[in-house]
Amino acid sequence: MTEDRRTLPIVAVTMGDPAGVGPEVVARTFAEEDFQRENHAVIVGDAGILGRAISLLGLPLSMNVIGGVSEARFEPGIADVITRSELPMDLPFGKLDARAGDAAFEYVRHATSLALEGEVDAVATAPLNKEAMHLAGHEYPGHTEILAKLTGTRDYAMMLVAEDLRVIHVSTHVPLREAIDLVQPERELTVIRLAHRTLERLGIEELRIAVAGLNPHAGENGLFGEEDERLIRPAVERAREEGIDASGPYPPDTIFSRARKGEFDIVVVQYHDQGHIPVKLSGFETGVNVTVGLPFFRTSVDHGTAFDIAGTGMADHRSMKAAIELARELSGRMARR
Repeated sequence: MTEDRRTLPIVAVTMGDPAGVGPEVVARTFAEEDFQRENHAVIVGDAGILGRAISLLGLPLSMNVIGGVSEARFEPGIADVITRSELPMDLPFGKLDARAGDAAFEYVRHATSLALEGEVDAVATAPLNKEAMHLAGHEYPGHTEILAKLTGTRDYAMMLVAEDLRVIHVSTHVPLREAIDLVQPERELTVIRLAHRTLERLGIEELRIAVAGLNPHAGENGLFGEEDERLIRPAVERAREEGIDASGPYPPDTIFSRARKGEFDIVVVQYHDQGHIPVKLSGFETGVNVTVGLPFFRTSVDHGTAFDIAGTGMADHRSMKAAIELARELSGRMARR
């Protein structure tokens, strides 16, 4: 290794579903000159499929296929790759394939093992396809749930980060009817605590947490539903009793604008789309997904496998680059604490 790993964190980057845009966005990121200057990341994926992406895009990038992190060179123009599958080079682009789903799961599993063993300091993931993964027998709603299972984590949440907005979810990949049932005081308090702990790790000083309501106008004193007053507000009050600067519930149609203007540091949102829509409007190309509550930081792109453009060279890699850089930054801050 060319750098002392104690001063520069190592990030394991999973390649995502091999039939999607994951290999392309990973390859583009590693080929960028400014990324190479601070490259201290290893790719967990398939060397053959990654090589196909490099050739497709005509990138000035070569590969160093390694058996473990200790063999990584971390040199400009070279991608260090731990290969965990040997898929055929004619694997179709943009098609559901159980082989690809199984491989994508294995990349995450191996990267998680590296993090738990202390070989890497954080994990950044390219997108996987849930249907392909289910075809392979891995029936998880997404990355977050896989990581929680692999690490034995009970209290966790999804946080999305854009340039001027952070949100953290009470629930994510569940039907909306089920999401309403998951709005319970204990879960609300758990997510508020996770938000507070994560802001501390980010080095944010004021730690101002806003909680979005579930119903229009946050229920408007029971006129549009009782959940906000009966289930959400008690959790906010308990958090404040613990010394956490939390407030709400606020009307969901205005709280994100207030947060973007700097009034709050993070917004607790009640379900998947309530948080994803404002973040993607705020910065789709550079939005990053962070799983909080794990033994290590995991970041991810805030987009899917984009089967419709896989293999065309059109995929935007900026979210992948932002995810790796944020993983490095977060783990670096933890090391300095």
